[in-house]
Amino acid sequence: MTPDEQLSAPSLPAGLVGRKVAGYRLEGEIGRGGMAVVYRAKDLRLGRTVAVKLLAPELARNEVFRKRFMHESEAAAAIDHPNIIPVFEAGEHEGILFIAMRYVDGGDLRALINRSGPLPLDRATRLALQIASALDAAHDRDLVHRDVKPGNVLVAAGTDSEHPEHLYLADFGLTKKSLSLSGLTSVGQIVGTLDYAAPEQISGKPLDGRCDQYSLGCVVFEMLAGTPPFRRESDLALLWAHLNDPPPTLDEYRPDLPAPVAAAVARSLAKTPGERFESCRQFVAELRAATAPAGSAPSPWEAGGPPTRVVPAVARGGPHAPPEPPAWAAPVVRPPSAPLSPSTSGGNRPPWTP
Repeated sequence: MTPDEQLSAPSLPAGLVGRKVAGYRLEGEIGRGGMAVVYRAKDLRLGRTVAVKLLAPELARNEVFRKRFMHESEAAAAIDHPNIIPVFEAGEHEGILFIAMRYVDGGDLRALINRSGPLPLDRATRLALQIASALDAAHDRDLVHRDVKPGNVLVAAGTDSEHPEHLYLADFGLTKKSLSLSGLTSVGQIVGTLDYAAPEQISGKPLDGRCDQYSLGCVVFEMLAGTPPFRRESDLALLWAHLNDPPPTLDEYRPDLPAPVAAAVARSLAKTPGERFESCRQFVAELRAATAPAGSAPSPWEAGGPPTRVVPAVARGGPHAPPEPPAWAAPVVRPPSAPLSPSTSGGNRPPWTP
């Protein structure tokens, strides 16, 4: 059972399918977590299908939580980045907090790894660059994801053979941060998925973007090795490993990889945040440097990433919103799966659920 699932099940009213919530008609449940239920819904104003996350009413009754939730939701919605899933709207309707996001069918990085096993270095690096660009864009806005894992990386079709996948980072952990800062989590409770949790996250220290870099390092390790860096028999042993045990080297799983690749991943997994890279893109640039032809120029993703536009949250999905991206650029929602232990599942939970 994950930390989120240790919370009581959301006490949302029964029979919500078919009901309207703030201009959205709920059409079917697509995910459920400890604090929220996510529905496929029809945006009645614009006629599009969206995903709507409804939070348990008791959360809205906590004034600190509600204010923090709204503030963080607006900040996330204001980031217009090609690798961050768009948040169209967040608000409160009849005592229930909700978030409306883009929705299409498809898969995620967890399914890709399960299907393909360890990935070739060039493919893993190409995917990691997109995740790193999204994270750095969020960090520039003082947002920390707090739950980077394969299940929160949605995989859509790319534009051509040179860009076969387009990734979207989902579930920025806004609810998790709001819970933590409003006192609604129990003392010592970990917010995030244990297989990818940074040491400072476990010990309750202040978090910044280097926390996400550690989690990205765990994800890159898994893409290349087929397993997260730490696998233990119990959650307690897993927490201890993140805090104290040196991570295994990639050489143990992939002796074919250049030594600088293993060194870069090891640095991203340093126990002390100050010993990691300055940014997530710098980390992935080190991976590319290990195999890039001599004298080749860095890609736009390494040099600074695609331009990140900051727009008013109300413009996202409003009557004057910019045109929707093409179908291939839409992130996807996988169907809910049975909860698994975080020490064995790798965080295999619906990406929309907190």
